[in-house]
Amino acid sequence: MKIHELGHVVLYVSNLKKSADFYKDILGFKEIHRDLHTALFSSGRTHHELLLIEVGGNPKEESRPTPGLYHIGFKIGNTPDELKSAYKELLEKGVTVVGATDHHVTHSLYMLDPDNNELELYVDVNNDWIEDPKTTMSPAKRLPYSLD
Repeated sequence: MKIHELGHVVLYVSNLKKSADFYKDILGFKEIHRDLHTALFSSGRTHHELLLIEVGGNPKEESRPTPGLYHIGFKIGNTPDELKSAYKELLEKGVTVVGATDHHVTHSLYMLDPDNNELELYVDVNNDWIEDPKTTMSPAKRLPYSLD
């Protein structure tokens, strides 16, 4: 067996309207379907990439690492200007950005969704990983530019 690609992510959410509106209005996912307890989204690459299922409860409060999902990464482009633009848009929409990192092959912003799931928005900045996959594990550092 061989995995061809990551197909989709399913998240349990505390409030479907709040979470679905976030993924649609803030991140720009195309909403395919929404009913009383589920919302389905796609960027157009495949039939669906994100499914939200409302289960109620409260957003997670744990701030220290625990076993389980750390974050979900979404590619938003290939240039620092696209990352800067996304940063400004997130701030305009009231989203708290919790980090920004240069990972050598990507430059990333980190933020939280309404249930405090961490999301990474990134741009690919080079293709070094094609020749040397280990460059993906280069030490993380500060972005070499200001986001403002």
